Amino acid sequence: MFHVKHPRLFFCRLFHVKHFLFLFSAFPLFSLQRPSTLAIINEHKHFYLIGYFQKVGAHVAKTIAIVNQKGGVGKTTTCVNLAAALTEAGQRILLCDFDPQANSTSGMGVDKTVSKGIYDALIGEVPVEDALVHTKYGDVLPSNKALAGAGIELIGMERREFLLRDALDKVKDRYDFLFIDCPPSLELLTLDALCAADTLLVPVQCEYYALEGLSDLLYTVRLAKRSLNPTLELEGVLLTMYDGRTNLSMQVAEEVKRHFPGKVFASVIPRNVRLSEAPSHGKPVSEYDRLSRGAEAYEAAAKEFLTRNQKKK
Repeated sequence: MFHVKHPRLFFCRLFHVKHFLFLFSAFPLFSLQRPSTLAIINEHKHFYLIGYFQKVGAHVAKTIAIVNQKGGVGKTTTCVNLAAALTEAGQRILLCDFDPQANSTSGMGVDKTVSKGIYDALIGEVPVEDALVHTKYGDVLPSNKALAGAGIELIGMERREFLLRDALDKVKDRYDFLFIDCPPSLELLTLDALCAADTLLVPVQCEYYALEGLSDLLYTVRLAKRSLNPTLELEGVLLTMYDGRTNLSMQVAEEVKRHFPGKVFASVIPRNVRLSEAPSHGKPVSEYDRLSRGAEAYEAAAKEFLTRNQKKK
């Protein structure tokens, strides 16, 4: 077995001095801090190490949870079409369908009735690598009806909040971005997704009721950030089903921008019949009708997403 006689000296030589101090704080064995602080760091060392490797340039895929507990806001539509647009732009993409309805799975052209999926990987029935499905729109970790009961089945399991994170960690080095399509409710599956994610992308329908649910979502996010995922951040807010002909859409857009300054995508997703039709054909809208307004909007959103992430590097 590999043995390091002087671990501090070993890490000093392996890493630049400004980097190994971070490692000392991430690993309780090397830390000189108080025991109470050590316990906190030990609990969250995964998140600090991911941040460390991203900062020093090691390849670690960024995980984005697409979440909104209100249904019908364009969450799955955004997940499928943003993943497809980024794949077309040359990015390595994995879409994890964590919604028991499995609409992202079928929207990417994957048969949800026969595929082994993320549920089987969570319970250890199959390795996560074997559950991957490769499509020309990006790779998919499919969902199926078995996931519907997972919220109850996982309650008694140890580290239940981190099961998805642990599964995705095994394949993160293969991709540039991982997208998680969350269920349209605040439950254990959603909490798992929040713990696995680096950032959140929140689609907001340009209607009044869509605003009401945001406060509940943000409260849940704050709780998760405080106790389970301290590095969780907001990737951005994407306005969907926008109709520039109505005052309501414009008012909702202004209200969202006021509450999330600098976080709202300039690209907006319009109401578009092609976006509604594409899922029934098992295709992203760019494959179904490339010249549609919906396809152009998601292409613009993908470019903006890449620009934002390049600036953060």
